[in-house]
Amino acid sequence: MEIYNNLETAASKEFEQLLNSQFTKTANLEEGKIITGVVNKVTDNFVFLEVPGLKSEPILDINELKSMGMLDKAKVGETISVLLERLEDKKGEVLVSASKAQKIQGWDKLVEAYEKNEPIMGKITGRVKGGCIVEHIDTGSLMFLPGSQISDKPLKDISHLMNEPQKFALIKLDKVRGNACVSRREIISSFKKEDKIKIVEKFKVGDIIKGAEVKGYSSFGCFFSVNGELDVLVHLQEISYSRVNHPDEVFTIGEKHDLLVITVDKEKLQVGCSVKQLSPDPFENITNYELNKIYKVKVVKLMDFGAFCELEKGLSTLLHTSELSWTKKNISSKKMFKVGDEIDCVITEIDKEKRRVAISHRLTTENPFETFEKKYPVDSEVEGEVVSKNEYSIFLKIDEIDIDAFLHCNDLTYLTNAEEELAKHKIGDKLKVKVLEIKTAEQKVRVGLRQTQPDPLSWFKDKKVKQAITVKIISTDNKGLVVRPEGCEMDFTIKKSAIAINAADARPARFTGGERIDCAIQELDIEKRKVTLSIKLLEEIERKVALDTYGSEASGKNLPFSSLSDDLEKKKKKEE
Repeated sequence: MEIYNNLETAASKEFEQLLNSQFTKTANLEEGKIITGVVNKVTDNFVFLEVPGLKSEPILDINELKSMGMLDKAKVGETISVLLERLEDKKGEVLVSASKAQKIQGWDKLVEAYEKNEPIMGKITGRVKGGCIVEHIDTGSLMFLPGSQISDKPLKDISHLMNEPQKFALIKLDKVRGNACVSRREIISSFKKEDKIKIVEKFKVGDIIKGAEVKGYSSFGCFFSVNGELDVLVHLQEISYSRVNHPDEVFTIGEKHDLLVITVDKEKLQVGCSVKQLSPDPFENITNYELNKIYKVKVVKLMDFGAFCELEKGLSTLLHTSELSWTKKNISSKKMFKVGDEIDCVITEIDKEKRRVAISHRLTTENPFETFEKKYPVDSEVEGEVVSKNEYSIFLKIDEIDIDAFLHCNDLTYLTNAEEELAKHKIGDKLKVKVLEIKTAEQKVRVGLRQTQPDPLSWFKDKKVKQAITVKIISTDNKGLVVRPEGCEMDFTIKKSAIAINAADARPARFTGGERIDCAIQELDIEKRKVTLSIKLLEEIERKVALDTYGSEASGKNLPFSSLSDDLEKKKKKEE
């Protein structure tokens, strides 16, 4: 302890200097940082490092260096960069990693190259789904090369590119996941771009390119090679004034054609051309055609919404589905025609500004609805055959006219339930019906069956509201009574609430069916075909008459039977 007695001695100052230097070294060592160690011992399995400031020697597995290709570093005196993971683990040892240090150092270099937009050196080491794996030569970091970024043109075989050092462009970095995506195509294109700019600048709109060679097709157009130095596109719509489904209908690979330059995009380095604009526009001949006249047209393309036809070569028109037939709805042009057919059509519209011509096939035939109206005006009776039916109507074919007349179930009968009556009729049945309505513009014809039969409601023509009638109970249910007036063939329903004044007596179960009872007409409108019957109303009428005749409720004589004996005595005296 004598060394601390006098701090001014040379020994005390030397000790203080050594202690401060030790603390400085230790302060620079932090977990998660890359440090450099010197190899001071090598065994068969481990490499021991000396790092000033650490309590113990960091140890590296020699297999880790071997997998990294750094086995030559396993020599005494060599320096190795490692990642300091733990200053002290549970066993009191220092944990370091050479592979993680290499990956971090490599990632830092990739980030730097990406931010500076500089290419990196790498080599393709293997193929994976969707592309290839590229190893960064400087750091050994692995990156993904998409198949579309391997070259500027499709390559079936890339064996000549495997393990060859070459430049790649970093196109994407995911700093969170530590993933990198590279492109070889950008490097190749960058060399060609400068040359392509000079080539594209040679062209201007209106130039004619002589002898361009057909190079390839696509669904949207045809590609031509100009002198082997530039590919230009002729869009599908610029191939011909006629409708073209695919370029192979017009061109063959290797053919040569003259092209007219119509667009030049110096930013995208693209040149657009046209073949059809080098020939006269057939739409100029539209003046040779007149509206509402019949012409022969050729079907060139069938679509779900109609057919494209040609009045002459290059002069296309649209035949819409709605103009195919007078009577068939939602009919497909594909079922009526085939490509190459020549059919009669009427020109219905010519729009020179929009370069559009509309035609109609159905106008070449007489409108069957006009024919029907002339032959069978409203209120005439005709016979028709049931050709189809659904849950609420029947369709009838009248004579040989191509029209399906509409017969609603409510127009089948006056007597029974409409749905029950509908079920009785089958396809093929013959029915005599009355024409109720003809709408030529809407292409509709409505007919009725019950209108050909006597109307049971005519029984009520001489009746009036509140009049008493006699009915027979046909059936009962929880809702009320089904009754039929005597002399009438039509059934009516008396609701449960209209059976009696007293709610306790308003029970349909009081009746078994077959009884004859009196009721009153509560509502009567023959034009609207509305008739309502009520037993309760009749009771109310009779009660009012009784009260008016025999007294009032205030006197207590609220029933006609209370003075019945007096009335009988008066009657006897008159008879004597």
